[in-house]
Order: sequence, then structure tokens, then C-alpha cells
Amino acid sequence: MNISISQMSRRRSRRTRAAAIGVTVCLGATLAACGSSGSDSSSSASGGGGKVGVSLILKTLTNPYFVSMEKDAKAQATKDNVSLTVAAGNSDGDTQTQITAIDNAISRGDKGILITTNGDAVNAALGRAKQAGLFVIALDTAPNPASTADITYATDNEQAGKLIGQYAAAALDGKPAVIAMLDLFNNQVVSVDINRDHGFLEGMGIDPGSKTENGKEAKSGKYTGGKGGTYKVVCHQPTQGAIDGGRTAMENCLSANPDINVVYAINEPAGEGAYNALKAAGKEKQAAVYAIDGSCSGLKNVTSGEFAADAVQYPGKMAALGVSSIAKLARGGSKPSVTNGKSFYDTGTALAAAKSLDGLTVQSPSQAASACWGS
Repeated sequence: MNISISQMSRRRSRRTRAAAIGVTVCLGATLAACGSSGSDSSSSASGGGGKVGVSLILKTLTNPYFVSMEKDAKAQATKDNVSLTVAAGNSDGDTQTQITAIDNAISRGDKGILITTNGDAVNAALGRAKQAGLFVIALDTAPNPASTADITYATDNEQAGKLIGQYAAAALDGKPAVIAMLDLFNNQVVSVDINRDHGFLEGMGIDPGSKTENGKEAKSGKYTGGKGGTYKVVCHQPTQGAIDGGRTAMENCLSANPDINVVYAINEPAGEGAYNALKAAGKEKQAAVYAIDGSCSGLKNVTSGEFAADAVQYPGKMAALGVSSIAKLARGGSKPSVTNGKSFYDTGTALAAAKSLDGLTVQSPSQAASACWGS
């Protein structure tokens, strides 16, 4: 088909005008829509309703406490259109795996990190994350120093310890206390370990002897909680927050003093291991085990009598609130703030026990189970 030069010129002119209009429309709309074949490449950045990248970095995924965090964080991520990446240490205290996960979050361009820190070794990596513009929320355990994170969402762990310490003192009814302290570590300083241990002693009416270290209390003297009485602290043993660790720790404590009648456990797995050791030694009715966590299985142990009392916490709530907070912040919302009078956002705690004692507010295991976590 023959086309004249003037026709060709007119067609080129029309094509040029159309292209100019297309560029104008593209600039007037969103650059992402014009420059990307999909929404994810730009939406993980910040504004609008696009996906926000968040990393959840846990101590481990063997403890139901942290599994609950993962479950509720994922549920909240779906609601908030968040792209959630989950990582965890291979064991309690594994900081290197957490450091790698932090660096990966920075490289990915995530908007925030939620972390249950395994120790101070992660601090430098969290500092890099904050410098890169990521908002860092510590869950359950404030880092050391607390300013390493932008904010901490946690139970008041010292208050949780006080609740079970007050119950232990009242349950003794003035009898001498022979106490085993089953802590998290003996070679690392982690705030949750310090706060729960010290809170228990304070609830018993025993001065911890230090604000920063476990095991500094007088090893004998008088407790002032309940009706008051004499006490001996016969051991501080590390458990790594695990069942096997709790059992070994309790065996070591019984070797030091077979007359133990009060057992403080950093968490439910450590408490379960301690009870197993007591039962194997035929001393399960001699010693009362006090734990902190509030899982559904832990509350069953309160009902059965394996635990005398349990301080209830809400780990899933911490993680879900963290996901929601970073999503809102990335989309132009305000930064979250701490609870009035505290240095962190307090997600609450309660005392669960099968038996009520005068002067203490106690939930029955069935009442506490309405908000429990795990299976």
C-alpha cells in the first residue's frame, strides 16, 4: 500500500502527541503503577495500603511461649497487609542467628523488627537497623540498655515474679522456707532473668541484694511476706528455660539440700523439668513449684497440682501489637508510647492458682484459661 510523505508526517505527529500524553498521565498518577509489573516492589516501602515488611526474630521456636508469638504475629500480619519474615535462634542464647536475621531485615528493606533478644551481642546489629531507618520493638525482654530498642512491649516481669513470690510466702503460713532458684542463665545477663528472679524474692520479702545480678541475696535470714519466717536459698541453677535444663537444675539443687520446699522456676518448661526431678526423687509433695508464663498446658499443671501457682502472661498480644504498630507507623501513623509510669508498654499479668489465699487476687486456672496460649 502506497503512503504519501504528508500522510507519514501526520501519523508521526499523532504518535508523538500520544506518547507525550502517556508520560503526563504516568507522572500525574503513581510512579509505581507505571514503572512496575506488580505492587510488591514498591509497596513494601512505606505509605498507602501496600505491604509493609516486618521481621519477627524470636529466641527459639521450641518454647510454646515464642510459638504463640509467631502464631499471633502471623494472624495480625494478614489483617494489616504486612509481609512478615520469621526467624529464631537455634537455642536460648543463640545471638549469632539473631544477628544474621537482623542484617537480613536491613538488606530486605523491612520497615521494622520485633525481637525477643537472646543477649547483648545483638545490640550492635540492632543499632545498624535503627540507623537504616527500621523501627525496633523488643518483645517480652527489654534489651540492655533498653534504649537499644525504640520501645519494649512486655509483661512487667518483676511484677510477675512478685505475684508468685507473694503467693509462696502466704502459702508457707510462717513455716521455714528452703528455696531453690531455677534461673535462665549463669553466664549471661538478660533482663527477664533478673526481673523475674528478683521479683520472686521481693514477693517473698527477701532483698535481692543487687539490681543487676542474680544470686546476691543473703543466703539465709528472714522472709517478711505472708506471716514471715526463716529462709535458706540453697541454689541458683541455670535452666536455659528448657524442660531438660529444669530437671538437671533441680537434681543439682536436691543434691545440695534434699529438704527444698519452695521452687522458683524462670518459666513453665523449667518448672516442668523441676517437677519431673522432684517426682523421680519422691519429693513432689514436699516442694511447691512456682512458674511464670500462663500457657494452656501450664494452667493444666496448676489444676493438677504440679505447679502451686503460675503468673499469667500474654505473649501473643505483645507480638500482634508490635506488628500493628509498625504497620501503622510505616503508613504515616504516630510512634507507639510506653505505659504511664513505666519504661515500656505493659501488656499485663495475673496470678493463677488452684487455691485462693487471703489478701491476694487470684484467678482460678479455668478463669485464666480464657486468655491462655499454646495447647
